[in-house]
Amino acid sequence: MKFQAVRGFKDWLPEDFFKYHHLMEIARNYLIRANFKEVKIPLLEKTELFMRTIGEVTDIVQKETYTFQDRNQDFLTLRPEATAGICRMILEHGLHVKPKPLKFFFIGPMFRHERPQKGRLREFYQIDVEFLGNLTPYYEVELLQIALEILKKPSNREDLFTLEINSLGCRECRPAFRDYLQVSLESERESLCDTCKDRLYRNPLRVLDCKQEGCKEVVKRLKPISDFWCGSCRGHFNILTGLLRALDRDFVFNPFLVRGLDYYVRTIFEIKGKGLGAQDTVCAGGRYDYLLKDLGGPDLPATGFAIGLERWALSLWGEECPEFLRKKLRPDLLFIPLGEEAKKEGLKVVSELRNQGLRVESLFEDKGLKALLREADKLGAKQVLILGEEELKEGVILIKDMQEGTQQRIKMDKLIGRLKKEQRVEDLSC
Repeated sequence: MKFQAVRGFKDWLPEDFFKYHHLMEIARNYLIRANFKEVKIPLLEKTELFMRTIGEVTDIVQKETYTFQDRNQDFLTLRPEATAGICRMILEHGLHVKPKPLKFFFIGPMFRHERPQKGRLREFYQIDVEFLGNLTPYYEVELLQIALEILKKPSNREDLFTLEINSLGCRECRPAFRDYLQVSLESERESLCDTCKDRLYRNPLRVLDCKQEGCKEVVKRLKPISDFWCGSCRGHFNILTGLLRALDRDFVFNPFLVRGLDYYVRTIFEIKGKGLGAQDTVCAGGRYDYLLKDLGGPDLPATGFAIGLERWALSLWGEECPEFLRKKLRPDLLFIPLGEEAKKEGLKVVSELRNQGLRVESLFEDKGLKALLREADKLGAKQVLILGEEELKEGVILIKDMQEGTQQRIKMDKLIGRLKKEQRVEDLSC
């Protein structure tokens, strides 16, 4: 029997890891500079948490979660998103009484049993960012800037991404739009796909997000939610968009933009990557002012976003690992000891080199020098350190430059200083 990974789950090969780790470190470093604190939440949560927060009649809870009963007959769910778990963490550990604002981020895998898509498998990684406190439009715009700056940092190109924003209104004005949708969509029921026919009564706002052509044509004939905003929501949105214009931040107002989670209110947004096709949302988020209160906590407005790590990478480099990261798969130094005594001494040499921050591969094999040099060439080593019996007696080591074909001897006690001074080895960090 030939074993393969479960559908929708993917191995990270070394080049994948360098690629994704590079992006995670970029996001982590930027968020730390913005004074966000990194946290870790469990892979499993009680199913009720997601029913209470995401919404019992959403597609995610009804169709897409990995939910099961454990031996104690408790219903547990692999996290489909991070916001609910972070809110649970805040309340469980009393963080809501700490000085505001509360600023957290989390990086890790999410799980949804949906049809695998390009850049969105059933196990997918997200960089999740949450802000809770006295939420003015200034904080919301600051968060949008953080998301855009993180996304563009690897390439320094703003043209790769497009910001789309909308407001879902509040609990006072949104019900009127929901009622309008149900009546209007009922009259167009036969033009809807089967999924949207089901959504019509459970969650009609999700029809606005359907990618089926028939449903998209129906949506074009509907009034936008902006026609139903109350004065407060309209004023809030005008201030927010005015701030974006003052900062010369390009954006697209999409009055039919919705999100698949029930807890969103007012501002929502998506940042789309160019060249990704229909599934082009790299980052998405918005406000969730009532979520903490609905979980039994205080009335604390909040907003946040999540970056899809795999789609972010696709938007930058496609399926490939860029060369500047791929070369980190190759050792800077490769150590070849010749003979038993050289091998024993070599264990000390490679350990000391690595302790000094140098990236070293070793070949402790019973082969001739020519064969070992061929191995070194296959591994892509820039330099080879050769220690034989003669070098061992003289207290020197032979340095061979594989690119230039030159070689020279150097005293062992001067080796590390020489290598570090020449900066032959690149930093492993991102």
